[in-house]
Amino acid sequence: MSTALVIGAGPAGLMAAEVMAKGGMQVTVADAMPSVGRKFLMAGKSGLNLTKDDDATAFKAAFGPDLDPKLESALSAFGPQDVMEWAKGLGQPLFTGSTGRVFPKAMKASPLLRAWLGRLDSCGVTIRTRWRWMGWRDDTCIFQTPDAEVAVKPDTTVLALGGASWARLGSDGQWVEFLPGAVAPFAPANVGFVVDWTTHMQRHIGSPLKSVALYAGDQISRGEIVVSARGIEGGGIYTLSRAMREGAPLHIDLLPDWPEGKIRKALQRPHGKASLTNHLRKSLRLDPLRLAFLSEFGRPFPDDLAPLIKALPIAHKGPRPMDEAISTAGGVRFDALTDTLMLRERPGVYCVGEMLDWEAPTGGYLISGCLATGRWAGQAATQRHLNVSNAATSR
Repeated sequence: MSTALVIGAGPAGLMAAEVMAKGGMQVTVADAMPSVGRKFLMAGKSGLNLTKDDDATAFKAAFGPDLDPKLESALSAFGPQDVMEWAKGLGQPLFTGSTGRVFPKAMKASPLLRAWLGRLDSCGVTIRTRWRWMGWRDDTCIFQTPDAEVAVKPDTTVLALGGASWARLGSDGQWVEFLPGAVAPFAPANVGFVVDWTTHMQRHIGSPLKSVALYAGDQISRGEIVVSARGIEGGGIYTLSRAMREGAPLHIDLLPDWPEGKIRKALQRPHGKASLTNHLRKSLRLDPLRLAFLSEFGRPFPDDLAPLIKALPIAHKGPRPMDEAISTAGGVRFDALTDTLMLRERPGVYCVGEMLDWEAPTGGYLISGCLATGRWAGQAATQRHLNVSNAATSR
């Protein structure tokens, strides 16, 4: 029986293991952490967003205009509907929220992971924890384990080592030294940005700014911003983090449903002895957090406030450290891989998941991308195994 080794027990690695085991391969999964799926479980703490119920075109558009054809093929072969059917097959009923995001009804990752591990066990998959990959010695994978160094020489290897954020959960990016010349530099994605707040903003720490429009370059987001002690974060910021990271200025439309002319007309009404703040609050119905943002980033106020309210520039000092990012850009370049995600320089070795050079916003895209690439490589490895077996039989 052909042997397969999967290094990394996140969604991408476990999916590759499942596909190869069902294809008749003897599969071992090795992970450096004491237990599997740690980042997957962390993602489920606030509700496991498995995928986004979009049509194929809209779904793939979320992965950016420079979506590599190899990743596009994987996403086409295992899209949102496929992810949903797979989860249901593990006994996990799902529901779709108002924005199209898909969640298990349990709203946690642990029931799905338990069911998945049970399926893998029934397929004969062996899981080894506390096995840290130390690279290759010729064609043999070397692991540091609690007991001794272990050497494994499989017929197929799938690398599912994650990106370079959340090192405490296993994604530390240290594997790059074993793939020289094949890796694009890492950068934080889906990350908050640093703002040095004045003392006037302290009372708003932890508050969400909702029902606004955010602009960075040619990107637009209607997600919320959360005021944190260290700056700004939240879904609205994460969607724009790539453009912001690359230098596009951030602007907020505080009243996206009000045309500029309507705002100007409302502000021209007499306000007597009322302060400007009270006039803004009453005439435009600005809540305290909107007023705070306007004061923090808009002073000294111009004579005509309407354009400022529609495009308030947000000054920041760049992204938070990479280890605080939800995900990372950079990783194994697609030009170092074949169409089946196999390393050109190492036949029989595949790369999947967040260790690949792609990024997507939160909202179900990250987990879907990991599952899709794991499945794509697992299928390719299975077919390669069958081709080798058939060739041997025909001799």
